[in-house]
Amino acid sequence: MTLVPNIRSRGRPILSRRIQNRHFCALIKAATSVRRRPHALGPIGSSANCYISACEWEARSRAMASVPKLLLLLFFCSCHSLIAHAGDDRSYTVLSLDSLKSDAVCSERKAVPLPGAATVPLHHRHGPCSPLNITKMPTLKEMLRRDQLRAAYIQRKLSAGAKGGAGDVQQSDATVPTKLGTYLDTLEYLITVVIGSPGVTQTMLIDTGSDVSWVQCKPCSQCHSQADPLFDPSSSSTYSPFSCSSATCAQLGQEGNGCSNSQCQYIVRYGDGSSTTGTYSSDTLALGSNTVTNFQFGCSQVGSGFDDQTAGLMGLGGGTQSLVSQTAGTFGTAFSYCLPATSSSSGFLTLGAGTGSSGFVRTPMLRSSQVLTFYGVRLQAIRVGGRQLNIPSSAFSAGEIMDSGTVITRLQRTAYSALSSAFKAGMKQYPRAPSSGILDTCFDFSGQRSITIPTVALVFSGGAVVNLDANGIILGSCLAFAGNSDDSSFGIIGNVQQRTFEVLYDVGGGSVGFRAGAC
Repeated sequence: MTLVPNIRSRGRPILSRRIQNRHFCALIKAATSVRRRPHALGPIGSSANCYISACEWEARSRAMASVPKLLLLLFFCSCHSLIAHAGDDRSYTVLSLDSLKSDAVCSERKAVPLPGAATVPLHHRHGPCSPLNITKMPTLKEMLRRDQLRAAYIQRKLSAGAKGGAGDVQQSDATVPTKLGTYLDTLEYLITVVIGSPGVTQTMLIDTGSDVSWVQCKPCSQCHSQADPLFDPSSSSTYSPFSCSSATCAQLGQEGNGCSNSQCQYIVRYGDGSSTTGTYSSDTLALGSNTVTNFQFGCSQVGSGFDDQTAGLMGLGGGTQSLVSQTAGTFGTAFSYCLPATSSSSGFLTLGAGTGSSGFVRTPMLRSSQVLTFYGVRLQAIRVGGRQLNIPSSAFSAGEIMDSGTVITRLQRTAYSALSSAFKAGMKQYPRAPSSGILDTCFDFSGQRSITIPTVALVFSGGAVVNLDANGIILGSCLAFAGNSDDSSFGIIGNVQQRTFEVLYDVGGGSVGFRAGAC
């Protein structure tokens, strides 16, 4: 399967910004007679980017004294408009090990609602901000085991699409879980919504890798325990099941499951063998102060393989059934979220995110015609300690999937090998430690209260540079990246690397944006 740029992309800002940067770089180069050479954050006047480190900017300030101040300001702003900073331009950053731990008290941050948009708080399911009141956190080993199942599921789904299918994962392709709840337990972030009239509060996991949303409903012959009351469709005056002959039922495709009492039935199977089935329906959905009428969702009456306190799942994928597609007429085809740095702080989910908002660096969005669910991007390079690694462009040719549900970023083998080697070289002051599951670049931080780590930046197509937050580099005592078995498989940008960034999915505009320090 091939990921291609979204044909609806307006794409112009990225190209024009690069051209503009070349003009500014040429002017500065001529005015200061600075010889073009490689440096920490890329070559001045290069065709791809125009970046300059803060220290080099200061060093050249005297040489630029003859250049008008306005031109210098425009140059500085132009160069940095393609960089999302979670820190500054230093090669190393100091990280307090306490900052990697969650506090026992919730640190709630209210997101500022945008005009014409719907914004709801977003929380980590295991933190003190979570309405689920889950006291026991999974071990790192268990979390990584679940995460590997999630990544394998995405790869299978994409591979099925590449072979000409619709990307569905059949029961025969799945591994039956040895423990209940494997799929939902890989998802970490949740929102609280209200469904029905009168409304019933439902706590739902969010997932950019799913299209069909669902909640558990009465009567339920096989339901997992949940913190909220079960939704009772018979008590809602606005509830309506879809008929088997409806166009909405036909659009379910692989998720369609025939008829029962002339009502449309759905089924969603996940990669670990878990599944949900019931009646495909519509009802009123409240997102904060915003109301969505005729919200389509699965009313789950039989669930298999779940052991989770949430009411269900909210699909944010790119397919027809997702919340994003359903609300496009009201909020447009853009949404964003910010995942907090730790589980003791909060983030947000916004439908109708401002596509023209400032502060974002953007890269073209890639989509597959076979599997519309996933949102793709393409890495061009990786920087460690301010230096760009020598990775051939062919290593990134398969593309990467942006995913809210995968924890650890998966890179193609060649790219990960280069990243791991460079990071280990920058961490020589710390003893190596044994691998932890899929994480094989680990260190012994015994006796340390803070550590000094190399900065890591991801460079995406179009020249968008994302300088990762320190919490997006280290997980436990290991580099928070893993490698694929080869270069031909898709990479996955996981949620650890997305922390503290507002990640914008501008589906209509055909781009993915990053804004640092948003939560």
